[in-house]
Amino acid sequence: MRDEWRDQTPTAESSEESGGGPTLSTWITAAIVLVGFVIGFVIARDAMTSAVLFIAIMLGVVMVHEAGHFLTAKAFGIRVHEFAFGFPPRIFAKRIGETEYAVNWLPLGGYVRLEGEEDASSPRSLAARPRWQRLIVLTSGALVNLMLPVVLLSAALMIPHEEDEGHARITAVAADTPAAAAGLREGDVILRVGSHDAKNLATASRLVRTYQGRTVDLTVRRDGQLVTIPVYARWTPPAGQGPTGISIAPESVNPIDNRPYTVTVSEPPWEAIPDGTVMTWQTLVLARNEVIGWVKGTTRPQFQGPVGIAQTTGEVARSSETTAGAISPLLELAALLSINLGILNLLPLPMLDGGRVLFVVIEIVRGGRRIRPEREAIVHMIGMAAFLVLAAVVTFADISRIVDGG
Repeated sequence: MRDEWRDQTPTAESSEESGGGPTLSTWITAAIVLVGFVIGFVIARDAMTSAVLFIAIMLGVVMVHEAGHFLTAKAFGIRVHEFAFGFPPRIFAKRIGETEYAVNWLPLGGYVRLEGEEDASSPRSLAARPRWQRLIVLTSGALVNLMLPVVLLSAALMIPHEEDEGHARITAVAADTPAAAAGLREGDVILRVGSHDAKNLATASRLVRTYQGRTVDLTVRRDGQLVTIPVYARWTPPAGQGPTGISIAPESVNPIDNRPYTVTVSEPPWEAIPDGTVMTWQTLVLARNEVIGWVKGTTRPQFQGPVGIAQTTGEVARSSETTAGAISPLLELAALLSINLGILNLLPLPMLDGGRVLFVVIEIVRGGRRIRPEREAIVHMIGMAAFLVLAAVVTFADISRIVDGG
């Protein structure tokens, strides 16, 4: 009975004790995603290019995630039955040692198949390892996803790319706001936010949002003088206002198209790597602030399915006039998707890595007594069902938005 329940456990990182491919639920997930792509191809302009780029980016991000599970499992002596690229049907497979390495036809992700995740009867199963080792294996994929952006963003900074030129100018200061109380004025040009250079409008806006809930020093240029003004960045600004209560615009724009001037830039490795690390940390802070905003009711969660993300990928690729110029923004998008995947998998939800971590934590709280594998499998099956429903709803919403011209 235990093996029968395990065969139904809904996870891409299936950990059955004997051979076989992904679970039925994995097949269902892949089929739904594939249908979403097919519909997207039909209704979206340039959809093929968008979908190919999206698949390439997501494959890279997902396979790095799976590699985290794979390497930590190997390091702890856990038997890895299979490491697969894509979902069946299979193109080819090669066994090296005790692990089979497979390449499959559906390029919608990948999976690692470990020795028993709940059944500790095998000495080399995941369930037989000490709890601290299980926690490392279960969280390693998400943690690698949170570290990967350092590499991606550093590479994006080293590759020549276009950036808006010119600082952000304050165009309005709302009354009864932190900015008004601090003494910021219309016409002030933002040069620094905290200790960071606010080199353009996008950077200034991002930096201010990383300080939500805190007071930050804004260094502005006013009448040819540099002035440093501490201002509080609110958690819950009124609609239409930012955290501080200012409106900003580019300092200078091209009079022909009313868009900011751009400049092609790149950084040497010794600058790009520290900057990429800082940008990764700032993105994590922004993600944390977004979640806090959900709790405080100032923002609502927004979801995009495969079709919506593929559309976004295509828009990013087309935002540059040259193919080479699109590489840097695509790397930035890959970094953002990697962070999102890492955070999502750490949430304590059934079916996800975080849900399995929760069962280990419950085991610790219960003094080492494990929840029966059958019951855990039921919980993950319910999570899979909820995920499939959510995926269908989000995909339908994405398609409806695209049809309506969104």
